Amino acid sequence: MNTAQRFRSALLAWFAEHQRPLPWRTHYQPYAIWIAEIMGQQTQMERVVVYFQRWMKQFPDIPALAAASEQAVFKAWEGLGYYSRARNILKTAQLLIEQHDGKVPNSQAALLILPGIGSYTAAAICSIAFNQPVPLVDANVERVFCRIEDIAEPPKQAATKKRLLQLCTELLPADAPRQFNQALMELGALVCTPRTPACPACPVRDCCRAFAAGTVSQRPVSLKKPEKVDLSMACGIITHEGRMYIQQRLPDDIWGGLWEFPGGQMKEGETAEQAAAREITEETGFQVTDLRPFAVVVHHYTKYRVTLHAFFCRLEEGQTAEPTLQAASAFRWVSQEELDSFAFSSGHRKLIRKMNIPENPAVRRQRGHVT
Repeated sequence: MNTAQRFRSALLAWFAEHQRPLPWRTHYQPYAIWIAEIMGQQTQMERVVVYFQRWMKQFPDIPALAAASEQAVFKAWEGLGYYSRARNILKTAQLLIEQHDGKVPNSQAALLILPGIGSYTAAAICSIAFNQPVPLVDANVERVFCRIEDIAEPPKQAATKKRLLQLCTELLPADAPRQFNQALMELGALVCTPRTPACPACPVRDCCRAFAAGTVSQRPVSLKKPEKVDLSMACGIITHEGRMYIQQRLPDDIWGGLWEFPGGQMKEGETAEQAAAREITEETGFQVTDLRPFAVVVHHYTKYRVTLHAFFCRLEEGQTAEPTLQAASAFRWVSQEELDSFAFSSGHRKLIRKMNIPENPAVRRQRGHVT
């Protein structure tokens, strides 16, 4: 048995015994694989399982998903981030009903035409859902092969990416592509981890050049990550006649279609309170008074680290409760309990969670204004 055969045999045997019981592995239904793959982008597997199971109860098949409202889909997706993925899932489901008899196609060419499905996702669906001999190279597989081959170049470089793809292609067994590709990813997730890999438990340790050379901790070679850009923002939780004001972001905006409390980025020399009042007026036409600090939360998106300052406030006397929308497509006046029915971006969702903490003194003071 040559090295490639030993590698395949050992890896597949290990996967058969140690694979995690992920819910989409029960029947390998194409719809389930598609949703799991999209959810798995930039998300830890434990969270994917929770969201996946909840999603499947609400949208058990493609017709149920295609018939759903965008807000229902956003609410089910809330907390996973990158909401364009959720919007594309809904668009794709509708296209599958219109053009593919409500079924996920089994060719990469057909899949790549659909919204939100790129080359990796198309390959993953073909391999895992349809058991086609298509190589898959995700971050886990990159790490495994950078160690197996002791590759001293960053995996994101074009030449290295080409080499890794070639390795996967050469090793991929035609009779078990689904299991082999999953086994590679599972090995990277459970054993060949980024930090403190469990080399003694590795089924292919004897094939690993980095293990033999003592360079496991140095592989893969990392490119320097760009530093986070700090943004300071402020928003106002406007109360009026026992309700709170929320507005829906414009469709083509970042977090488009999600709901928020009005606010925006602080200008140089501005206090958070001044920024909140200014942004409220610019976005709604409202004049507010009695701004009281509520909470400061930090959240991250792409390259940004956002510090969000939130204030409770009230409409000035004599104003209409009808805004002049400048940065939103819709608005509502809602009770605190009703907030849970709307999909918010992560920073504003953190504020809502803080409102639900009974011992929060800012909330206790506010209870006299909002019911």
